[in-house]
Amino acid sequence: MGVSEIYPEGKTAADFAAWKPGDVRKLIREGKITGQTSGMCEGYAQANLVVLPKELAYDFLLFAQRNPRPCPLLEVSDTGSRTLHEIADGADIARDIPKYRIYEHGVLTGEYTDVSDFWNDGLVSFLIGCSFSFEGELLAADVPVRQIEEHCNVPMYDTSIPCRSAGIFHGNMVVSMRPIPEALIPRAVLVTGAMPRVHGAPVAIGDPESIGIHDLSRPDYGDAVTIKEGEVPVFWPCGVTPQAAVMASKPDFCITHSPGHMLLTDVKNVLLKY
Repeated sequence: MGVSEIYPEGKTAADFAAWKPGDVRKLIREGKITGQTSGMCEGYAQANLVVLPKELAYDFLLFAQRNPRPCPLLEVSDTGSRTLHEIADGADIARDIPKYRIYEHGVLTGEYTDVSDFWNDGLVSFLIGCSFSFEGELLAADVPVRQIEEHCNVPMYDTSIPCRSAGIFHGNMVVSMRPIPEALIPRAVLVTGAMPRVHGAPVAIGDPESIGIHDLSRPDYGDAVTIKEGEVPVFWPCGVTPQAAVMASKPDFCITHSPGHMLLTDVKNVLLKY
């Protein structure tokens, strides 16, 4: 089911920080990058993906509108289209993400680097803001981003925070976690709070038990990271929330990105502020 994490010539995601999104998407489309995208194309927004049959598109649109913190919409495709008009000119939704997931009746049935064979004219794609987009702003403010330092995926956790239901879709919020030195937490909150279209400010600071997380060393998605002395776990809404909703709501068919493996857009982060 799984797909290996590949970068060309032994590079890591952080080695593509200065690259243009279109150039990295080309490598992804060619199968030369299948790894997570945190730290890539610094200054540009990244996006989560949810693809559903058009019969469920209104329900999901309403779900996203009712839950704008974990599901901030950046673009919705035309029915059946694999191209976008606003955030990534020339991108192919079915081939330009490093790793995809297929869900059938709410069950994960496989991971793929290309979902062209699953595509049909009745699918609608939703592109949702991603917290990777504000990491460059955190770094510019001298706030560390641990998973970039450790060359791994961000840790993500299921929580007890309920989302507002819409149509068939329901479930709890998923959050991403970054350990932040206690003295820098106000700065991290201000930086991310200025970017609501990529999840905005944290939903919780410290005390993971208060949001239903019992073991930070065992994330539900992504990788565990080091929490150093004097650091506090800080939790942001996460665009994997729709996947949790898909697993809870069990639509017949859904395509998503694999957690941490995002669409690199051509939109500058500064355009997503306020």
